[in-house]
Amino acid sequence: MNRILLIVLSFSICSLADAGNIYHKGWIDFNKNGVKDVYEDPSRTIDERVENLLGQMTLEEKTCQLVTLYGCDRVLHDPLPTAAWSARVWKDGIANIDEHLNGVGKSYKKYRQYIYPFNNHIKAMHDTQKYFVEQTRLGIPAEFSNEGIHGLTHALATPLPAPIAMGSTWDRDLVLEAGRIVGYEASLLGYNSVYAPILDVGRDQRWGRTLECYGEDPYIVAQLGIRMASGIQEYGIGAGLKHYVAYGVPKGGRDAQARTDPHITPRELHEIFLYPFREVVGQVHPCVIMASYNDWNGEPVASSHYFLTELLRELYGFDGYVISDSDAVEFVFDKHAVAPTYEDAIRQVLEAGLNVKTNFEEPERFVNALRKGISEGLISEKIVDDRVREVLKVKFRMGLFDQPYQGDEIKADTEIGLQKTSDFVMRTAEESIVLLKNDGILPLDKSTVKKVLVTGPLADETNYMTSRYGPNGHEPVSIYKGICEYLSACSITDGDSKGVSKGDVSAICEVVYEKGCEVTDKNWPESEIIPEPLTDDEKAMIQKAVDATADVDVIIAVVGEDEGRTGESKSRTSLELPGRQHDLLMALHATGKPIVLVLVNGQPLTINWENKYLPAIVETWFQSCIGGTAVARTLFGDNNPSGKLTVTFPKTVGQIEYNFPYKKGSHGDQNRHGNNGRGKTRVIGPLYPFGHGLSYTTFEYSDLSINVEGSSKASDFQSATVEVTISNRGQREGAEIAQLYIRDLFSSVVTYDSQLRGFERVNLKPGESKRIKFTLKRKDLQLLDKEMKWSVEPGDFEILIGASSADIRQTQTLTLD
Repeated sequence: MNRILLIVLSFSICSLADAGNIYHKGWIDFNKNGVKDVYEDPSRTIDERVENLLGQMTLEEKTCQLVTLYGCDRVLHDPLPTAAWSARVWKDGIANIDEHLNGVGKSYKKYRQYIYPFNNHIKAMHDTQKYFVEQTRLGIPAEFSNEGIHGLTHALATPLPAPIAMGSTWDRDLVLEAGRIVGYEASLLGYNSVYAPILDVGRDQRWGRTLECYGEDPYIVAQLGIRMASGIQEYGIGAGLKHYVAYGVPKGGRDAQARTDPHITPRELHEIFLYPFREVVGQVHPCVIMASYNDWNGEPVASSHYFLTELLRELYGFDGYVISDSDAVEFVFDKHAVAPTYEDAIRQVLEAGLNVKTNFEEPERFVNALRKGISEGLISEKIVDDRVREVLKVKFRMGLFDQPYQGDEIKADTEIGLQKTSDFVMRTAEESIVLLKNDGILPLDKSTVKKVLVTGPLADETNYMTSRYGPNGHEPVSIYKGICEYLSACSITDGDSKGVSKGDVSAICEVVYEKGCEVTDKNWPESEIIPEPLTDDEKAMIQKAVDATADVDVIIAVVGEDEGRTGESKSRTSLELPGRQHDLLMALHATGKPIVLVLVNGQPLTINWENKYLPAIVETWFQSCIGGTAVARTLFGDNNPSGKLTVTFPKTVGQIEYNFPYKKGSHGDQNRHGNNGRGKTRVIGPLYPFGHGLSYTTFEYSDLSINVEGSSKASDFQSATVEVTISNRGQREGAEIAQLYIRDLFSSVVTYDSQLRGFERVNLKPGESKRIKFTLKRKDLQLLDKEMKWSVEPGDFEILIGASSADIRQTQTLTLD
């Protein structure tokens, strides 16, 4: 290690000596010619600077601006520049360095001195940037990119719950603030762009990455995506939208190499899957979009001129650059097989509009193949120039040519992480919790509940609290630990000094713990299709949990999925509780003790038996490191749950595809009598509908009114104001999420049964009422007509407002002439 440090130190000294004095007041002599070139002059326009720089670039330098170098310890083996870099392709520059020294995986321990304290990380980023500024011919700065869907992917940055949990808050302001925190922390640490938010619309509940979507409805995905991207870009950080497009619905919900062949009609493509990208691009103007590696209608998205140029740039107005998701370029050749060679795949993606090839491999593979394709006349230099031009524009837009050394060594160590954001992180956790069922047992009363059994394979598990797409290094609080610490704190507050034993930490309420079973059995997932008898060890674990119920007042059972059961490349064929968890719950139920079921999961689960027989069910999703505390506060009433589902819970995978919005009649009942009546053979209806979520109080809706502003002619209609009064009729303060849906009663084409077109979160004290207002805009009433053009047709639109898509409280009709 000392020898490596000596090499790096000597190289850095040589670098500075060779660079000379290129730093001048107000400009940097990137090409080291002693003259302020146009691209070095901050007073010139971005277009002028780009064209001047492009005109000076060699083919070698241009090709290097079309590829990513994954940072240390992903592909790059060096935390700092070394002399060996002069033999690598990035001696001619690089488009971006992704996830450099962010602490993902084992690198946090291996390279900790370059990752934390944060000021050390910034110094390492600056040293890396100096190589590109001072040691390459034209000094083109590298862009430093990173991930950010669970919070910024850097050790000890602010953690966020999974996006499906963030979606369940229905809180635009909260998501905007989350984006601001991600962007601010990225700016302090010297990153320039963050790959977030994910705008996939999770329509197949089997898909493992459902947990990384805001939901299954395009409207809420767009609304929250706008806020997340806006927040990130407030601090000059480029937001990177992913995965464009039709990525989350591979045939059969299959994942990994099978992400292909989405069965999406052209109309549905635009109404559902493109809708969030169109909205976010139009309103936020993000810097980066990630092209997905699936196909649509037989054409890979990454090599589609229609998707990357005609739609994205020409119709939506995207003015950033497009990167490939991992393997997207390779798949054009070796999976989709629409290119005979890798070089031809590169030609296709560049001509389509893709700018930067991103993958976990040495960048030479792409660069050398690209150069070969150019030398053989397969790939035109004009196309290369076009793609490089778009990359350089973003780099100028980010200010990299005016201040290549970004980040703040002073503020970083005091402004980043839970030390500054703990209250906000707790708010995200609490607002994301969804009360699915409550027969009156919740909230638990600390004054009457004297002993609690906490059980289940996820009660004391925390592996799902740290994501590869978020920060690591935090000390996680499991649900069991959170309950113990919460009750212990309550006992101190109440002044009760009664002694407790290990594991029974609360003087108010004694807590005992038994695991009960593992997350899965040894034959899982095959055991879901070929059941095996319980082993003796499994029987013994369940029995220990049953024995522990003897003198408890209530059982808190924590079940579901851990990080090994759901996520990227972890799609499922069943949505039942894995392993022996259902057996555990049945055994506990047989004791007659009341059970509060706490779900930890990344996708809907088909918990039909549990819904029928257990008195309370709480959905917590994948929380961040403080999730256990948030769950405890919710179970005992300090937090009144307010989350609502953004995904439908089907009763069985046999119903899939089963989601919201849905076409008229597609979720209808089955005729048993009359015309076409043939009996009953199917399970009908959702377990929990889109928008569902209960509270510890009750809300009343009244006095719906609609006021058209301006013309009521369909051809001239611009907006309407919809108002309704929400009242808290219960005994607790709480937040309600009022949801506005529209139903086009008659149209020239088949429309959805209803569509979400507004939601407002309102906090009310007991007895309090508030008048809330929605604005319906012209685009909210649009449909794709028979010519596939967006239009507003005359007729009646039913306006529905309620607590969920299936719990409508107020209805009126809006008529357009």
